[in-house]
Amino acid sequence: MCISTTYHMIKIAIFASGSGTNAENIIHYFSTHHRIEVALIVSNNPNAYVLHRALQAKVPTAICTKDELTNTQSVLQLLKEYEINWIVLAGFLLKIPDYLISTFPNRIINIHPALLPKFGGKGMYGSHVHQAVVAAGEKESGISIHYVNSHYDAGDIIFQATCPVKSSDTPDDVAAKIHLLEQAHFPSVIEQLILSTTPTEQ
Repeated sequence: MCISTTYHMIKIAIFASGSGTNAENIIHYFSTHHRIEVALIVSNNPNAYVLHRALQAKVPTAICTKDELTNTQSVLQLLKEYEINWIVLAGFLLKIPDYLISTFPNRIINIHPALLPKFGGKGMYGSHVHQAVVAAGEKESGISIHYVNSHYDAGDIIFQATCPVKSSDTPDDVAAKIHLLEQAHFPSVIEQLILSTTPTEQ
């Protein structure tokens, strides 16, 4: 007798504010995955290039401004409509409200372009982080993938990877090294985390 196993797809919403290179990489990584799919891209910026990347990849998009993010019912309804199970922040610049954190406990993760707890907190994003790393004379930097809680960059760390920082490196040099780490590790860490915390269904 042949027994078939049916899995419910686990659906991710990616929240992004800018260019969306990480979002595009994650979409590509899961495009043929048997259990996980990127079902929605959410941006607070209607001009963000991530929306174009999503369109090219045929992933639905939604605009959610700062004011709209505080509208509990509309945001939860949007995520329910797309059957979202996990939220991944990939360069999302708005603070995640408490109602989303309580609705998705330990199912919202973020990537930060430095080795937390160093160089985290409000205002520490993008080039600001790399400028601070170089100005402090750090010998290494890296990425931190962490759970999101009610404080900026303060959730438990899931994974870190490092890269050397030379005395001659500019902030742009550091940014390029960090980008390579993000591209290499973020999708696979998402995959391992989701599969390790999701029960097998039959």
